[in-house]
Amino acid sequence: MDTKDILKKVRKIEIKTKRLSNHIFSGEYHSSFKGRGMTFSEVRQYQFGDDVRAIDWNVTARYNEPYIKVFEEERELTMMLVVDVSGSESFGSTNAFKQDIVTEIAATMAFSATQNNDKIGLILFSDQVELYIPPKKGKSHVLRIIRELIEFEPKSKKTDVSQALKFLSGVQKKKAIVFLISDFVADEYEHTLKIAAKKHDIIGVRVYDAREEKLPNIGLVNMADAETGQTMLVNTGSKKVRLQYEKYYQDRVKYFRETFSRCGAGAVSSRVDESYVTKLLGYFKSR
Repeated sequence: MDTKDILKKVRKIEIKTKRLSNHIFSGEYHSSFKGRGMTFSEVRQYQFGDDVRAIDWNVTARYNEPYIKVFEEERELTMMLVVDVSGSESFGSTNAFKQDIVTEIAATMAFSATQNNDKIGLILFSDQVELYIPPKKGKSHVLRIIRELIEFEPKSKKTDVSQALKFLSGVQKKKAIVFLISDFVADEYEHTLKIAAKKHDIIGVRVYDAREEKLPNIGLVNMADAETGQTMLVNTGSKKVRLQYEKYYQDRVKYFRETFSRCGAGAVSSRVDESYVTKLLGYFKSR
């Protein structure tokens, strides 16, 4: 893709996702995440109706009358977009590839954060961290992120979610809102997710294609693994083979849901031919 085509695609995504973030997401994003970070501001005398849990017992003992701690909402938040760019993201059986929807979701979230004057950072990962853009504010920064999402060529096609989470914990010392966007056809990331979720507000967004859920019965087929490049002859006419594949896939989906739930992180699943807007709004409203 030449520069002209990339810029055209960036502009197209900007127009679509900016409209969504302006009209739909900014209010929901604001109410979902603002006020989660509170900083101590001052102490003042207790007044009738104040929350007794806010009493500062040290100051109260010193002055022999109740004082409470006053907190201020942290105005500035940081959003980290942690995006899977492995080989399986280039799968698509309808009119969109998974990576196209992933890019749109990431762009919509980035513009929503910009509406709130928050910083946005990006981590692209496969089975290693492929690219890191530190958090910054501003439209030009968001457009750079969208451009990377469109044109970045990863070194590896494999996936390792835990590597991305380890890197996140290392570079992002302050609490951040983290959108981890992947198809999550992976496992063994519970330990690193648990550590990262203690510090950050993590939401896993699983983007998948309906054709991945089941193997169609179309006889002998040469199939290529998008992540390893290996090809093998698969007898899709065998019910046993189809059931084994379905079980493997459903086990990964179950692991995603249960792991995020156990770690206290949010989880959203959106099929490429569904409205990710509806799914994300539903998640924001349920918080």
